[in-house]
Amino acid sequence: MTTSFDAIVVGSGISGGWAAKELCEAGLKTLVLERGRNVEHVKDYPTAMLDPWQLPYGNRATQQDLVDYPVQSTLYLFGQDVKHFLVKDVDHPYNAVKDFRWYRGYHVGGRSLLWSRHCFRWSDLDFSANQREGVGIDWPIRYKDIEPWYDHVEEFIGVSGENAGLPQLPDAKLQPPFEMNAIELHFREQLKTKFADRHLISSRHAVLSQPHKGRGACQGRNLCHRGCPYGAYFSSNSSTLPAAAATGNMTLRPHSIAHSIVTDANGRATGIRVIDAETHEKIDFSAKVLFLNASALNTTALLMNSKSPHHPNGFANSSGVLGHYLMDHQASVGATAIHSGYQDKYYKGRRSTSVYIPRFRNVSEKHTDFARGFAYEVYTGRAMWSDLAAQPGMGAEFKDGLTKPGPWTLYMEAFGECLPRHENKVSLNYDKLDKWGMPTLDIDMSYGPNEAAMRKDMQASAVEMLKAAGFENVEGFDRGGHPGEVIHEMGTARMGADPKQSVLNARNQCHDASNVFVTDGACMDSTACQNPSLTYMALTARACAFAVEHLKRGDL
Repeated sequence: MTTSFDAIVVGSGISGGWAAKELCEAGLKTLVLERGRNVEHVKDYPTAMLDPWQLPYGNRATQQDLVDYPVQSTLYLFGQDVKHFLVKDVDHPYNAVKDFRWYRGYHVGGRSLLWSRHCFRWSDLDFSANQREGVGIDWPIRYKDIEPWYDHVEEFIGVSGENAGLPQLPDAKLQPPFEMNAIELHFREQLKTKFADRHLISSRHAVLSQPHKGRGACQGRNLCHRGCPYGAYFSSNSSTLPAAAATGNMTLRPHSIAHSIVTDANGRATGIRVIDAETHEKIDFSAKVLFLNASALNTTALLMNSKSPHHPNGFANSSGVLGHYLMDHQASVGATAIHSGYQDKYYKGRRSTSVYIPRFRNVSEKHTDFARGFAYEVYTGRAMWSDLAAQPGMGAEFKDGLTKPGPWTLYMEAFGECLPRHENKVSLNYDKLDKWGMPTLDIDMSYGPNEAAMRKDMQASAVEMLKAAGFENVEGFDRGGHPGEVIHEMGTARMGADPKQSVLNARNQCHDASNVFVTDGACMDSTACQNPSLTYMALTARACAFAVEHLKRGDL
């Protein structure tokens, strides 16, 4: 067994897949470590082509599922068609000091098989917000630093959608958008006439509207969470990992739990110690450069568990901020409505993409009650037979009614920014070990007063827009935000110019270790309100180019 490589990547999800691709294509012999099982594109999507009646238990969770998956079963996607892509909580425990929902998939590809695929660039409104408001720590980069890497990522993964020409949502390299339906076009036109600062656009998704790099266009099935055999949405499995494998430079090792970073007598990182998940054997792998991409909380747990005389408080933690400033977006607030018009209109297929209202709060004018902003994902359709199935009725007239579509429906959910706060943190619990003898994570996070103030406007603005656009039965909702439920864990190993206040520098390189990089969500200094995965990928590609250049120079 080969144990020495040029590079090691920990994690095979969205950012880990990108690290593997970039490093392998640069000629580095690269080991990719994945703690879970292998999942091969197409071959290992067992439910992708099943009809509803072929799924057991009506695709609902069983009583045993509720025991085995107490957290994962609360995910909106959970069912018999997807539970094999989610961890059994009983096998992978964590400790929620406050209510925190940690949704995870431990397998090759990770959550890249389950993500919602929204891809938005950040702007300098986002990258400069901390500095401008004196919150957290200033980002050590600005939009111009990452702009070419956004280009690079978008051109490879394929992103469909619409550019809006808005400074707070920079234009992107896009495939044509999926067509809006009649009610979306109505809403779009109404917003134009009623609100100068609010725009409805076709959302930007890593879902192909045209064939791209050997992958097929979306077939309109809206079964993405089962794994797409056409490769229509971007995942590590369909895209970056095959690209890395094609170089002949990648070694993929599943069932490999990263235990700690191995260091030499001077405290320099020399490799990764893993626990074989099947045999429980500990194995050391060595490399010149390490990329940590296990997802924010697992990457930080690995750094914390890597203690040595040179790193007594965890690897690269001379600042003492490792584990702090945990963030997640807030959601579960917005409005619903119906529209009785456009009865002669329908739509074709089941589009897997949505429409989107970009941020409009605190863009040019400051809101008096809160900082930062939010955006809306908007989902529409027409009521169908299932909406009437639970209602009493019988006879030919009732059955005939079930065959006719009902009114147009609209669901509008806000996604808001979460400010970085020191007290939101993770730490290792050595009193509660998992089945491999690893410490579990204590996760201590809550939303603060700024998020609470923002939620009021997130709901009120949704109601306001729908009423102004002529919708009926408009009802605001706020189900109460649960940290973790948006599945955008960020922070805990933040970037910064000052080594005394941050873990990473402007190149995602550990201040305390020049050959160790962190480019997953752990590196983030703020959350913006846009989905973060595109930024993870761009930061990863950028850091890989830097690492390869300096490795060749011999100064890494």
